[in-house]
Formats: sequence, structure tokens, C-alpha cells
Amino acid sequence: MYDFANSGYTTVVITAVFNAYFVAEVAGNAAWATFAWTSALALSYLAIIVTAPFIGAYADVNANKKKLLAITTAGCVACTAALALVGPGELWLAVALIVLSNYFFGTGENLIAAFLPEIAGEEAMGKVSGWGWALGYCGGLVALGLCLAYVGYAQARGLPASHFVPVAMLITAALFAAASAPTFAFLRERAKPSGGTGRAAAARLGETLRNAARYRDLRRFLVCVVFYQAGIQAVVALAAIYAQQVMGFTTRDTIVLILVVNVTAAIGAFAFGHVQDRLGHVPTLALTMGGWIAAVLLAWLAQGPGLFWLAANLVGVSLGSSQSAGRALVGYLSPPSRTAEFFGLWGLAVKLSAVLGPLTYGFVTWITNGDHRLAILLTGIYFLIGLALVSGINVGRGRAAALAGIPLAP
Repeated sequence: MYDFANSGYTTVVITAVFNAYFVAEVAGNAAWATFAWTSALALSYLAIIVTAPFIGAYADVNANKKKLLAITTAGCVACTAALALVGPGELWLAVALIVLSNYFFGTGENLIAAFLPEIAGEEAMGKVSGWGWALGYCGGLVALGLCLAYVGYAQARGLPASHFVPVAMLITAALFAAASAPTFAFLRERAKPSGGTGRAAAARLGETLRNAARYRDLRRFLVCVVFYQAGIQAVVALAAIYAQQVMGFTTRDTIVLILVVNVTAAIGAFAFGHVQDRLGHVPTLALTMGGWIAAVLLAWLAQGPGLFWLAANLVGVSLGSSQSAGRALVGYLSPPSRTAEFFGLWGLAVKLSAVLGPLTYGFVTWITNGDHRLAILLTGIYFLIGLALVSGINVGRGRAAALAGIPLAP
């Protein structure tokens, strides 16, 4: 249910509606507009990179993942609702609220992921993670559907984006708050506190960082995450901008596109969650990265909506499957007593990629005076690097090392 709840934020704010509104209306389609958007996201991810490992260690020591999750949820909901105050030209207000809302969202994403090993056995992590991601895309569908209904109503009456985008932010915030309520009502914290303080958490984090480098397969996968997620984060953050700036889509066209992509993403997450437990973690991830490479090439080649729609739906299948598979593999390779810490390191890797990928895209559009095609093509390089890195992971050795608590010899 939490995956269902928080997906509306990424779908509406980051992927489909507010990003394009930021570039076209808030920043007035300036040459630096896309770079400004990606820079705001990068700043929020850098803040997560600095704090995520400590928050994960603190959550493990005190067994208070749920309490911290409630704080981050309230912060993201409040800042998302406040985005309704942003109008054309109000750049700094928009940047501040995006940085804060995305920081709270990303921190909460790490905390909810750390519950996975508590609620799923090792033989079912892929399946349960897939269920979560699939339900998450359903949440994105609901949020987008509600926003689409209002956008259609507003546009039929001649109302501008400066009217219907703020309402979409309020819809998204309200849905996040309501849909996350079952998590806080029913989810049980199974971890036991060790009676530590903030200093104990910092000491434990230092120990984790020293030992994490010795878990060779988990370490390699975290490096792999930085690269393949850089490509994913660029596509997610710039999808609506690419659709409107290159393909000429309207806001309504873009919302419909993302609605359909959420359906294919849900199918991909659900199907590949089961495939992963049978085919294996590494082959599943390699297969999804091949799908990403094909999708990027199709988007680059597309001159009309037909090929672009095909690319977008391939993105959907690859998105759902790769996100589900990556989260499950981190849970599989993490020591059971330190899941929040290691998911904090996973969050660090994902957020570093979220700085790298979108900033690369934004920088390319800035220096080429708006060449989005070249920017999307260069994004494909990150998936190629990820594919090369994932092939060297020995899942069996990595799982044995996690259960033993010490790294095993080759």
C-alpha cells in the first residue's frame, strides 16, 4: 500500500506534469530551463546521499523505521501540496519545494524498502517486491487518472496550466496521505532496538561502510546500480519534457501516455517479480537492461507518435521489472541484521545515479541549445555500462556472505 501511495508523487510531480510545467511556465522555456529542473533534483538527491546511510543506521539501532517513515511521508505530502502555490516565473519557490518534497520522498523510499526482508523470505523477495512495484504503478495510474479528469475539465473551459497544474498537486498530496494510512495502521516493526544513541548509530555506520566494501558481490551491484539507474532516472525525470519539446505532445497527451506506461510498468513488475525467483536475479536484470537500450534507441529514432509510443511502452515494461529486480537483489545480498543500513547504501547509490543521469541530460540540452535527441541517445551509455557490470555478480557467493556475516573467499 505504501508503494501505491508514494507512486503518485513520482508519476505526477517528477514524470508527467510538474516537470513540464516547470520548464514551460515557471522557467519560461529558457535555454537553461531543463538544466535548472535537473539541478533541483540533483540537489535533493545529494542531500539524501549525505543523510541516507546515517538515517538507515539510526533506524536499525532504534528499530524505528516506521516512525521515521511517518515523518518523511508528512514532509513529502506537505511540500507537494505547497507546490500548488507555484505560478509562472516563481522559480525559486518551485526549486525549494521540489528539493524538499523529493528529499522526503527519497528518504521514505529507502525506509519502506528496508521492511522487505522482514516480510518476505529469501525465496520470495523478488515476488513480493514485484507485487509492491506493480501496486505502485497502479497508484500512479489512479493519481494520473484523477489529474487527467481535472485537466480535461479545466481545458474544456479554457483554463490555463497555471490553474490546473496546482490542482493536480493538491490531488496528488491528498492521495498520498490517504493511501499511506493502511501502512501506518497495520505494518508492524519486527526489528528489535539495541538501545543505541545517535553516536552508536554513527559508529555502526562506520563499521558497515568498512565491511560493505568487503562484500564483493553487493559492492559490485551497488556500483552497477549507480550506472543503470542513472539512465532510468534521466528517463523518468525528463519523459514529459521530451514528449512535449520533441514530439509536440500537449499536457493531456503526456498524461495519457504516462497512464499507459504505468499499465505496462505494473505488468512488467508483476511478471518479472515471478520470473526473477525462477530465472535468477542477474539474468533478469540483464534482460531488463537490454529492454532499456532498445527503448532509448527507439525514442531517438522516433519522428512521429507511433514509434515513440512503442518506445514508451518498452520503457514501462523495463522500468517495472528493473526496479523490482534491483530492490529484491539488495535484500538478498544484505546481512539480515542490517537491512536498513544496506538499503540506505542502496538508496545512496540510486540517489547518486539520480544526480548523474538527469544532470547529464540537462547539461547536454543546455550546451547544444536544446538537442533532446542527442541527450536521450547518450543516456543509453549508462545502460551499457550497467549491463557489463551486472554480468560479474555471483549471487550465490553474495548470499552466503550475507548470511555468514563475513565476506567469503573467491
